[in-house]
Amino acid sequence: MKTGRRPGDRRVRFSPRPPTARVTLPKFRVRSSRLSRLSPAAVFVLGFAAFIAVGTLLLTLPISRATGKWTSPLDALFTATSAVCVTGLTVQDTGTYWSLFGQVVILVLIQLGGLGFMTSSTLLLLLIGRRAGLRHRMIQREAIGGPGLGSTLDLTRQIALFTLGVEALGAVILTMRFWSDVGPARAAWWGLFHAVSAFNNAGFDLFGGFRSLIPYNREPVVLLTVSVLIILGGISFAVVADLYENRRAIWKRRSLRLALDTRLVLLTTAGLLVFGTLALSFTEWTNPATFGQMSFGDRVLNAFFHSVSARSSGFTAVNLGSMREDSLLILVALMFIGGSATSTAGGIKVQTFSLLFFAIVSSIRGSHGVESFQRRIPTADLLRAISIALLAIFLVFVATVGLSQTDPFNVLPTLFESVSALGTVGWTTGITTELSMGGRLIVIVAMFVGRLGPLTLFLALAARERQPRYQWPEERVKLG
Repeated sequence: MKTGRRPGDRRVRFSPRPPTARVTLPKFRVRSSRLSRLSPAAVFVLGFAAFIAVGTLLLTLPISRATGKWTSPLDALFTATSAVCVTGLTVQDTGTYWSLFGQVVILVLIQLGGLGFMTSSTLLLLLIGRRAGLRHRMIQREAIGGPGLGSTLDLTRQIALFTLGVEALGAVILTMRFWSDVGPARAAWWGLFHAVSAFNNAGFDLFGGFRSLIPYNREPVVLLTVSVLIILGGISFAVVADLYENRRAIWKRRSLRLALDTRLVLLTTAGLLVFGTLALSFTEWTNPATFGQMSFGDRVLNAFFHSVSARSSGFTAVNLGSMREDSLLILVALMFIGGSATSTAGGIKVQTFSLLFFAIVSSIRGSHGVESFQRRIPTADLLRAISIALLAIFLVFVATVGLSQTDPFNVLPTLFESVSALGTVGWTTGITTELSMGGRLIVIVAMFVGRLGPLTLFLALAARERQPRYQWPEERVKLG
């Protein structure tokens, strides 16, 4: 009887494995620097503070002053902060107090402050041939609103080229106008300085006597050129780029495919310009100290120019201290709103204002959400807009009360100064040079917070954003 083999009858023996040698690698502890652990908001604050510190040091030197003497640290700090924060408030006349070296320092600070810390540092890395790191590009993307990390460097180059191109064109036009007044060399310097100051919404001028553009308040070439520079700098590069991408549709009058952000900026900017022009024309038309002695065309031109400049520029063509109180209140409202996000302008930004406006409209209509241009606004964006607006109102209140305690001025000039500093506008009714040391320190802090506040708040809120694992039950609250 044959027996078949079953599975497992045959055994295969393997030789034992030789022992494997274990290689012990040394352990390295990688410690990230404190700077790399900073939040984007902290990086912005430290970056702008570094610009201000270097500018203050340079402006205190005797070479920066026209008389060759040392400048007081407080005056240098005030001027450097105003330049970096592209405000324009000054305690010393820019055209007569500072030497050519000091004016160049102020111009460089304006350009760096207008571009922003991250854009300026990225351009510096590109110029010296180094690559920006991943974290650097991430922070830069949040600063300029880029779509992705890969396009951050290209977008930074485009911003730089656009800025320099617009400033160069404006400088040429202004130089040609100033040529007959001061000669070719000074005309070229004046043209360059005021073009950079206008595009970056800084408001610094070299005409002397704190006159700003008053000597040219009846010249359309100067006022319109400066107005165009202010508008281009105040609507942001993203809006200009979106319009450029739709250039064929604009030329052929087809339907535009503009982003919602672009539509909000253009609509709100146009509405505010029309409102400001009409309102100032109504209140100042018969004022002999401002528009009253001008022709019809010059009155309309100056009303339009101050409506543009009020949004964050700081240039003025009349004495603001001679304006009527209702005009100053109109300017306070325009200064508070400011320009576009990621631009050189200050204020709460037109996007914030437009979202609050559409929220009011939606509430009146009884809608359950905020809608604009057939788009639904995320609740998170609406909450950020409300937070930015309320924080700005609180800061204006604190600054106004603080100035009222340090300097004996009326409420309206003090409020005007506070909003001008926090909105990085640079307008004053004439009290800036008369501020005490405490008042100047308050304005310095206000300018710094105004330049970084809305953006820093946005980044801080975005950094804390997280999806909740659960939601609490909803309960209605009695309102109104």
